[in-house]
Amino acid sequence: MAGVEVALAHDYATQRGGAERVALMLAQAFPGAPMYTTLHHAAGTFPEFGALDLRTSTVNRVGLLRRSHRLALPLLARAVDRMPIDADLLLASSTGWAHGFPVTGRKIVYCHAPARWLYQGQRYLGRDGGGVGHWVRAGALDVLAPGLRSWDQRAAAGADRYLANSTVTARAVREVYGIEAEVLAPPPALLPEGPQTPLPGVEPGFLLCVARLLPYKNVDRVIEAVRRSPGVRLVVVGDGPQRAVLRQRVADLPRVVLAGRVDDARLRWLYRHCAALVAASYEDYGLSPLEAAAFGRPSVVLRDGGYLDTVRDGVTGEFFDRPEAESIAAAIDRGLARTWDRGLLRAHAESFGLDRFIDRLRAVVDRELGHASAPVVAAAAPTSPEETR
Repeated sequence: MAGVEVALAHDYATQRGGAERVALMLAQAFPGAPMYTTLHHAAGTFPEFGALDLRTSTVNRVGLLRRSHRLALPLLARAVDRMPIDADLLLASSTGWAHGFPVTGRKIVYCHAPARWLYQGQRYLGRDGGGVGHWVRAGALDVLAPGLRSWDQRAAAGADRYLANSTVTARAVREVYGIEAEVLAPPPALLPEGPQTPLPGVEPGFLLCVARLLPYKNVDRVIEAVRRSPGVRLVVVGDGPQRAVLRQRVADLPRVVLAGRVDDARLRWLYRHCAALVAASYEDYGLSPLEAAAFGRPSVVLRDGGYLDTVRDGVTGEFFDRPEAESIAAAIDRGLARTWDRGLLRAHAESFGLDRFIDRLRAVVDRELGHASAPVVAAAAPTSPEETR
């Protein structure tokens, strides 16, 4: 097969998260470009991946690994190494794997975060409430980490240019790899335009938490905060290893609904009819508050990480300082008592618009390909916490 001008890559298309939405935006920016990935689980991710020229690794032949990409962790570096890409330029959407795909031409990495399991192990694995499974995962990472760090460093060094989704990620890229990355914040991916499907049995006015059910997302802390706030209702969207534990935790709390995975039509309805979004995890980029703002809804979030780029204190959201139930509950009370300007919320989301994101991506790609038409200036979106406060 003859080489292509631009190819795309993503770690694995097995989940419905912010990184996957951004990968689909890359495909929108470069229509027709093939996308390389290690695994594709159609039932677990966004259906739009099925419409792409998606090229998977040999690991994808194992159904169990498609359904649970974490089990494939020991195999992914080798799988990536064995997928050489013939293209003038590769644009890789990476949280730890896609930046390693070998390419005949140049390579741009759009980094959502340096591999959390290598550089944020405690945060990624969460607190010690994970039982035996927690210690198995921690032990496996202890064994694999030295070799994977070496592979990861070589992969990063092989890139010609790095882009980062937030100031937090840019700082991490500098600290971990010694690479200066341009911040290009992604836009909200889920917008109000489109069908909406109600969630049966749920009345408007609830708090909304959109998160994978992993320890570091601190969904249990959000639930405990709601327990302390009489009359406040919560809908949690997402699935993951902590689902059974959280179901037990809310068995006596009918004000909390664990909705599991939902499609975009139902998520639009939830954003539209919630009182506010709440999020207690440390995130490298705060995407969900932008989605909430696009629907004119404020956010109650941790004053840390990527939320500092995407939430304006007192204008588009309310901060709390610690991911603890008491601190979260107090911020929820403040957020629900405040009157929010929906016009300002929507304008804030629009400042991170898709057209700006795609235009800058194309300019960076053109520049790397040697096209004279590419502008030198960086994106005009807010790129530091100071600019967004």
